Amino acid sequence: MHPCCGDGLFHVPEIEALLAHASWVRDEHRSAAMLSRTALFVPTCTQVRGMATLKEIRNRLKSVKNVQKITQSMKMVSAAKYARAERELKPSRPYGTGAAAFYDKVDIEQDREKPRHLLVTIGSDRGLCGAMNSNINKLLKNYVKDNADKEIKFVTLGDKARQALYKTHSEYFMMTYSNFGRQPATFSDAAEVAEAVINSGYEFDVGEIYFNEFKSVVSYNLRPLPLHSLESVSEADSLAVYDSLDAEVIRSYQEYQLASVLYACMKETNCSEHSARMTAMDSATKNAGEMIDTLTMQFNRKRQAEITKELIDIVVGAQAQDE
Repeated sequence: MHPCCGDGLFHVPEIEALLAHASWVRDEHRSAAMLSRTALFVPTCTQVRGMATLKEIRNRLKSVKNVQKITQSMKMVSAAKYARAERELKPSRPYGTGAAAFYDKVDIEQDREKPRHLLVTIGSDRGLCGAMNSNINKLLKNYVKDNADKEIKFVTLGDKARQALYKTHSEYFMMTYSNFGRQPATFSDAAEVAEAVINSGYEFDVGEIYFNEFKSVVSYNLRPLPLHSLESVSEADSLAVYDSLDAEVIRSYQEYQLASVLYACMKETNCSEHSARMTAMDSATKNAGEMIDTLTMQFNRKRQAEITKELIDIVVGAQAQDE
């Protein structure tokens, strides 16, 4: 029974007390409902700044797969070119060994303290072949640094040396040959370079040829060979054992010997280039495969996290509607 007056009406204080009690009960029910909902809430992974999204991972995975296709194709092309270069290398080596034997018999010595030096380097026009070109560029820089008081000139075969050094060492370049290595080197190409060096008018005292000597599919060495001037050959004491050698004969023979050495060095460098590129592309293909596996796992984990988050949202929403 509710307290009331004789006329059946509630007094004002009693009405206010009842309203306050009802409001307190309503607030208690709301608090309990909020606590029950809070207990059902499960923290989920949210997007963190810097974390890749599914779209970004998918795009990167697609680009890495495209790169893998390119490197695999380049590996196959380099393998075919390497097989041809290796076949042509064996018959070209006697040219270089024969010329070296002549210089050994004549016994020409170079005085490295003399001022004029000439360096002939044989590289490539294209990159992606390991450290073949960078070793040559590093050697030329160190040679200039160690012989700062000498007059040094470069004759470079291959465009990579010119691209790397011309801005800082342009005064050292005497001749440069590009478009080298696109086609297999011929003896006429070597004879053209030899004739240009002899007819350049630069009377050098010390000369060297630097090239990459092919050892195996995964190995090559940067090797120097002596380059003798026409004057040093003419003044050699041991040259007197050869009869009837006038200046014209010595000049022609010197040009032929230099062309023979350059031809053998071109073949060695060409074979080293294709083997190095084939090895580099094989490593790049394997690295791309490992990156694809890592990105695929990352993509699957991210997608599973997104699916779990959506399922949790659905369950929480359904429970909230039931209450």
